[in-house]
Order: sequence, then C-alpha cells, then structure tokens
Amino acid sequence: MPSPTPIPIQTNLVFRPAPSDQQNGSPKTVQYSKHKHSRSSYSESSPLTAVSRNNSLSFRPLKRSTPSPNKTIAVINASGRQAASLIRIATAVGFKVRAQLRNLEGVIATEVATNPNVTVFVGELYIRKKPDDKQDVTAYGDLPGILVNYDLINELFRGSQLAFINTTFYGNELHIGQAIADAAKKVGIQHYVYSSMPDHAKYNAAWPSLPLWAAKHEVEEYVRQIGLPATFVYTGIYNNNFTSLLYPLFCMELQRDGSFEWQAPFHPDAKLPWLDAEHDVGPAIIQLFKDGPAKWNGKRIALAYEYLTPLEACRAFERGVGRPVRYKRGPIQVKVKIPEGYREQLEALEKLFSPSNEDPKEQPPYFGDQELDKRCPDDALALWEGPRGLEEYAREIFPMEEEANGMEWMFSDEDGCTCDTVGPTPAVPENGKEKTAEDEDDEDDDSFDEGLVMRGLKRDEEDWLA
Repeated sequence: MPSPTPIPIQTNLVFRPAPSDQQNGSPKTVQYSKHKHSRSSYSESSPLTAVSRNNSLSFRPLKRSTPSPNKTIAVINASGRQAASLIRIATAVGFKVRAQLRNLEGVIATEVATNPNVTVFVGELYIRKKPDDKQDVTAYGDLPGILVNYDLINELFRGSQLAFINTTFYGNELHIGQAIADAAKKVGIQHYVYSSMPDHAKYNAAWPSLPLWAAKHEVEEYVRQIGLPATFVYTGIYNNNFTSLLYPLFCMELQRDGSFEWQAPFHPDAKLPWLDAEHDVGPAIIQLFKDGPAKWNGKRIALAYEYLTPLEACRAFERGVGRPVRYKRGPIQVKVKIPEGYREQLEALEKLFSPSNEDPKEQPPYFGDQELDKRCPDDALALWEGPRGLEEYAREIFPMEEEANGMEWMFSDEDGCTCDTVGPTPAVPENGKEKTAEDEDDEDDDSFDEGLVMRGLKRDEEDWLA
C-alpha cells in the first residue's frame, strides 16, 4: 500500500505576478509587463498607481475573520490544471488535501508536492498485470491486463470528507472512475464533485461519441447510481490549451510575419464555451463545497466564463497578445506523437464538429445538451465572479508559458519575428522530414511513450489536457 511521499524541497513559484514592476525575488517573472505585446492590468493614469498596488487595505475595509475549514479534500490527477487550481485555492483558505500524482515531474507537480497542507501519494491509478507489458494504456474501452490500483485509491480517501475527481485516459478510465466512486462511498464522502463531460451519442444517435468524454459520462451515471452526494461540472475549452508548439487542435501557430493562426474544425460562427482552468476552476469548486450538496446534489454545471465563436475567440486573443490572430477552419493536424487514446478522441471530434458542415446551427452543442450550453456563462458566474477571460490570458499568461516552453517571439522587433523566434520543433527523423501521424504507425512497440514526444519546460506531461 503506498504511503505519503514527503518532499522536503520548498519553492517560491509565482503563477500570476502582480502588476507592480517592483517585486523582489522574481525579476524574471515580472519582465512580461515590459514586453511590447503585454500591457499592465492597471492604466498608468489610474489612481491605483499613486500608492502600493499590492496593499489591498488601501482600497477596502478589513474583512471579518473566517474560521479555517476543518475538512480534507481527496484529489486525483493533482498536477492537472483543474486539480492544481483547486489545491492552490483550497489550501490557501485552510483546507487540507490528499493528492494523487502520477509522478513528481514538472512545475505544477513540484508546487503541489511542496505545499505543506498537501499529503502526496505518488503512483498510477492503474497497475500492469505484467510489469514488462508494452500495451498502450490510453485507449478507450476494456484493457486486458491493466488493473485498478485499489490500494492507492483507498488510501487516498482515508480521513477525507470532500472529493474533487477529474479522471483521465490513463488506465481503464471507466473502471478507475467506478473504483474511486466506490472508495468515496465507503468512507462517507460528504460532497463528491466530479469533472464530467457528455456522451454526444446519448443526445443524438447521429452524433459520434468522443471516447474520452463518453467514459466520463459513464462514470457520472455510475456515481448517480450508487447514491453519492455529488455535483457534476462540465468544463469549457481551456484558454490554457493554446500554444505555438505544434500540439494538435489548439496550436496557435506562429507565422513568419509575426501573426498567429489557429486551425480547427469548429464552425467559425458557432459558439463554444471557454474557461481559464488554472485561474477559475479552484474558486468555483470551493464555492460548491461551501454551499454543499443541499444546494447542488445531482446538478450539472456548465463551468465556462465566456461563450465565443472561434472568430470572437481569435479577436479576443489578438487584443491580448497584440498581434494579428487568424482563424482557419480545417482538419485537425497531428504533427507530433500523441497517446493513442487522445488520437481516438481527435478523430471522433473531427467527425462530430465536421469541417464540412456549413450551417453553424447544425454544429452539435459542446456539452451535448443545448440547455447546458445556453447556461454559459451564468452557471459559472453564480459560483465565482472574478474570472480571467481569454483576452487577459493572452496578454498576461500566454507569453510567460511560451517563454517557459523555449519560445522567443515576445522579444522580437516591431517588424515581426525573426528566423530565430519560432521556438523548438518536434524531433525529426534522420531524413529531415517532419514526423507525421502515419509515421507513428510504423514504429515498433519499444518506442511507445505514454506522453507527447515534444516536451517543453512547462508542458512536459499530458497534464495540460486535464
């Protein structure tokens, strides 16, 4: 049975720098306010500039003291964007967390593991029956020889009263999701918040199921079946998914003229839900826990703070990043190695949101249920009223994540990017040609890698998908 892994290292990571130009100890982080494509959140003419911008007592009365919550939250996939956002907020207001991490690699895993209010359990939620087996563990459906790590799951819930669960495609997601729900039921979890998604085929037989979402839908149905006091959040497209690295679907590809281009199959005039997962998931989930199952039991919540067409999203991104951003409707391009489960998801997604559909009204709702889509952003704003929109993300956070991934376009001259600003590229074979999806099929089993081949400092695991 796994035991908590003590991590003695401490870190002073900064995840959203204050606008002030005078922050000690983090000169690298605050330099983004000086980039020509980045603007301060405060106007130079604002009265806030006359005094310390970090002294909140200058602008509002003292708040009443609030008793620290005496509860522990069980969290899986703790280095994913959703879970990390919750852990950051929950521990700041006094909750304890028991968190499962696949490994200790990466900035977010380090942040979670060094948080003094977090007990960390390092290990996979699945077990290979044969340790030397090379079977892909990300495909949808039953995976013979891939078992559930019941010991880790049961230990995670020991002493917990609340749970936030966002399952992933590593291992049999349905079996793992059911085992997690059973463990929560066994210890008497008071409020179980599950990050779910729809099975579109359940709403319309003509729509294909998206494998990774269909598994979540099945887990949601199981949670309801066993009678857990539960709430189900449906998260929109992450602002944080955008990257100029050549990842499929949300590649904001840097052009030679310094502009960006986003290619995806979505109809340019059909609305989509958007969410800044790192900034806004945590506060929303905390409010759910504060309200409790008396208000939210059995409810589905559309967790998205903007409802924008791809064209509107690109305009918002353009305003934030200070460069032209064009939307190009087209097929999903896979130029790097990806897990098989994610490949299946992309293939189904392109069928569901077909590039050949000419009528925006015919595009299926992102959340499957049109009524749930229509509740964007009202559902989310009822929980948390201080979201970070796509424009703000593009202005303040996107350049930081890009630099962390080795990009240099934010340092380019006014005339556009130079030949050195397009950043790192995927590994290529000896013939010099870029590796394509077809090339992956020719590789032998020994080359299998569960993560993406192309790795940056920031996105060195699959967690950016969660």
